[in-house]
Amino acid sequence: MSFLDKIRACNAWDPAAFVPFLLDGERLGSLRQSALEQLRRWPEHFRICTDRIEWINSPADFAGRSALLAEVVERLAEEGILSHLHGELYPVTAAGRDQARCLIDRACAPFFGMRAFGQHLNGFVRTRHGIEMWIGRRSADRRLYPRRLDHLVAGGLPHGLSLGENLRKECHEEAGMPLALADRALPVGAVTYCRDSERGLKPDVMYCYDLELPEDFQPSCNDGEVEAFYRMPVEEVRELVRDTDEFKLNCNLVIIDFLIRHGLITQTDPDYLEIIRGLRAPLP
Repeated sequence: MSFLDKIRACNAWDPAAFVPFLLDGERLGSLRQSALEQLRRWPEHFRICTDRIEWINSPADFAGRSALLAEVVERLAEEGILSHLHGELYPVTAAGRDQARCLIDRACAPFFGMRAFGQHLNGFVRTRHGIEMWIGRRSADRRLYPRRLDHLVAGGLPHGLSLGENLRKECHEEAGMPLALADRALPVGAVTYCRDSERGLKPDVMYCYDLELPEDFQPSCNDGEVEAFYRMPVEEVRELVRDTDEFKLNCNLVIIDFLIRHGLITQTDPDYLEIIRGLRAPLP
């Protein structure tokens, strides 16, 4: 295994297996053929072509488009085509969160191959032995990646919350962190990837943060998503990312980015430039 293996695993998809989902010529998503076929039952709303699917006769306003899309996904969920509804709304956009055309339930975004946004925080401590990172182990009842390792704080970005507001919320829920401490997190960029998953295409953006924590900080989970926390030497984290599948898949990318920025993957690594390029994959 290698760092590149983890990057490639997050970017494994065949563009030929998906068709664009268009609204007024703008690509808002990418659907598998099987997903496309499910939308044929709404011919008044979706025009199926050989190389694309067009959202036609859509309401002109944000709320109307959101309501129509909600009706569609609720029907698909009732029939078991979609596994569940999350209850959290994501922006539907071809660009940034502030350019949303409507909203969709978080759990349904991959079915339509719609862009999703999240935040991942690298919580670390500087000790006399070097950098140590706080790592969480996901609870056994998690629908995705149960009991896999995860960041100290990581979560999706719902519509209607700013980056700062959502990060404070996630820091409190997932690590019991005071707001004053959460506000010390430093934005350090973003990682992008596009992956064919069981639920559909995931063209995702993860905003990344570093937070240097006091040595006496002890996280506590308030939302039940994490069953244990560990403070690990960063070299051990590096080996787990490189050599195992212990981490939730997309966490690997954010940690690799951290390792590069802190000189723990060096410029002499033969894969160095390819690793850097792979952390900023183009999104459809």
